Amino acid sequence: MRLKRKDLLGIEELDTAELEQILSTAASFKEVSAREIKKVPTLRGKTVINLFYEPSTRTRTSFEIAAKRMSADAVNISVSTSSVVKGETIKDTAKNLEAMKPDCIVIRHSSAGTPQMLARYVGCSVVNAGDGAHEHPSQALLDMMTVKEKKGKIAGLKVSIIGDIAHSRVARSNIYGFTKLGADVTVCGPPTMIPPGMDRLGCKVTTSMESALKDADVIMMLRIQLERQKESFFPTVREYSRIYGLDETKLKRAKDDVIILHPGPVNRGVEISSELADGPYSLILDQVTNGVAVRMAIFYLLLGGTREEAQ
Repeated sequence: MRLKRKDLLGIEELDTAELEQILSTAASFKEVSAREIKKVPTLRGKTVINLFYEPSTRTRTSFEIAAKRMSADAVNISVSTSSVVKGETIKDTAKNLEAMKPDCIVIRHSSAGTPQMLARYVGCSVVNAGDGAHEHPSQALLDMMTVKEKKGKIAGLKVSIIGDIAHSRVARSNIYGFTKLGADVTVCGPPTMIPPGMDRLGCKVTTSMESALKDADVIMMLRIQLERQKESFFPTVREYSRIYGLDETKLKRAKDDVIILHPGPVNRGVEISSELADGPYSLILDQVTNGVAVRMAIFYLLLGGTREEAQ
């Protein structure tokens, strides 16, 4: 029942069978969160450390809740109050944490490749909770779970990912994941926000919002990541919203049963209107709910446990 790897560092490295394994396991754990007592003893005695070098609400809280619902001990480290501010290197931090015998370290970092480096330093499992503009595997898994849950399948769907592609780790992980499961993925954004070579990832590339939305089954809107931008990539936010913001008029180009996703946090009125974010097509809160189940599945498949213990 375990994954055939020590760590979960990215969707790119997973094969289709592993993706399906995680998604099916997550589906089986989802009902735990609907119980009156939201806890199973599956990972009792295990310790999970959440090491976040970047701000986070949904991801950090979701990993913590997932660990606790599996009866693991969850420890959260705030980098702003840790030895990192005293100049401690990531390697020294890793070695000191490993000396405390954790079973898993969940890390988010602004530099791409940091989780991979950490995994080489420690013997426990490492989970990538987002590294720079590289990957965000658990986000892509919860997105795939949400689509499969609503549509009953992923293969053959047109999935359009729209917005700040250049700075989005979510976009990359979703391109890898959805294409491996047979979806037709299109990415769209201003020319300045689409890095060269994106088509080599197996997706279609367009700067036309109309083309991206035409007959779309799934629309994933991305936040403009100003904190990662060292220069201006568009004239004004108003101009960006007028061309690439999703509203009810533009949505008419998609299929009648289209679903809308967003990894959050949402900039209302910029990449998506409030009417759509809160409307019947939106599965944004379903994504958050499924995030707990996906992260429970990740812990289960990396750290072990038997199916009987999960009852």
